[in-house]
Amino acid sequence: MVKRFMALSLLGGIGGACAPGSPPLVQIRVQDVPGLRQAVAQAQPGTAILLAPGTYPGGLYFESLKGEAGRPLVIAGADPQDPPVIQGGTEGLHLVEPAYVELRHLVITGAAVNGLNIDDGGSYDTPAHHLVLRDLRVTDIGAQGNHDGIKLSGVDDFRVEGCTIERWGTGGGSAIDMVGCHRGVIEGNLFRHNDTAGSTGVQAKGGTRQVVVRRNRFENAGGRAVNIGGSTGLAYFRPPLQAGEEHYEAKEIWVEGNTFLGGGAAVAFVGVDGSVVRFNTIFCPQRWALRILQETREAGFVPCRRGVFTDNLVVFRSDQWFEGGVNIGPHTAPETFRFARNFWYCLDDPAKSRPTLPTPEEAGIYGQDPRFRDAERGDLRLQPGSPAEQVGAEALPPVGATPEWPRIEETSKP
Repeated sequence: MVKRFMALSLLGGIGGACAPGSPPLVQIRVQDVPGLRQAVAQAQPGTAILLAPGTYPGGLYFESLKGEAGRPLVIAGADPQDPPVIQGGTEGLHLVEPAYVELRHLVITGAAVNGLNIDDGGSYDTPAHHLVLRDLRVTDIGAQGNHDGIKLSGVDDFRVEGCTIERWGTGGGSAIDMVGCHRGVIEGNLFRHNDTAGSTGVQAKGGTRQVVVRRNRFENAGGRAVNIGGSTGLAYFRPPLQAGEEHYEAKEIWVEGNTFLGGGAAVAFVGVDGSVVRFNTIFCPQRWALRILQETREAGFVPCRRGVFTDNLVVFRSDQWFEGGVNIGPHTAPETFRFARNFWYCLDDPAKSRPTLPTPEEAGIYGQDPRFRDAERGDLRLQPGSPAEQVGAEALPPVGATPEWPRIEETSKP
């Protein structure tokens, strides 16, 4: 019989898993699925379950994994240089109502529907919360349709960082799909696809609020690399919709310091009530730099409004540039959007660099070559002395300079 458990020990090298002054995590090593299930069933707060290298069948499902503040429950690859592979299944890994849980150094590949699914179990008043997803690799999820790399529904207080997500559902899926999520940070990830039409990279909808999408790289990450908002069935909003209140798909989303290559549009505001897109580098989108749309039109939903688009570096080709770079749909309030200090450059015809914006831009710059180091090879860093050194991903101010959430609405007012 294969030995499923290895000896308990104290874990000191898990890298910030415990709060300062907390006891070190108790380590359990496992090397097959039965051992993993047993370890999860017995795990207490402050436990790290380490999976040995190898391939594990997908379809893993765990309910109510609970750590505590300063004493998380960690599931991680034992060897970050040779991470375990969770392969196949309808969903690679599904967690229901976890709290204070961290996933690290795992590969999830080949699932039919979703790679990693984390949700609140449908109990909207008890969200999943305090989660860390770090150094995961999620690849080749689904085929055509709504198949997501990482699906988060009813998740609060979370971080997704240092992950690589490649090739999710073409024509409808998302690399990361958030429905009714709050107070999250998505930072330092790579999103790579070969779709410029129906899929999305990062999507925040269903009442999602206060999420930062920062310093990521998007390569052909769908028709909308970042979809701020979207279209959600009314029963799935978190918190549930209340009659007489104003509703939105997304609010107070920050998209900053990211690099976008290709795709249909870098960013779409869809049923948004105030969000900010700033200090991003956008290179050769296939159609638009941004879109302003309204897909959910039921009673009580505000028109897409109060978006802010500032300090971005946008480089495009005239033969891949539609509607002056901005697509505006019906039932929106484009007159409430603010544009300032963006740097626009048309590669093949600098005289056509000025975009068509719904409101006048403050201090925009048009027609100057930003002088990338090696754009043909995907290196969009700027050469020394570039005229664009005050904008784009490299110019993002330190994190501490990000305004507090309420200021989004203040800066977004017409």
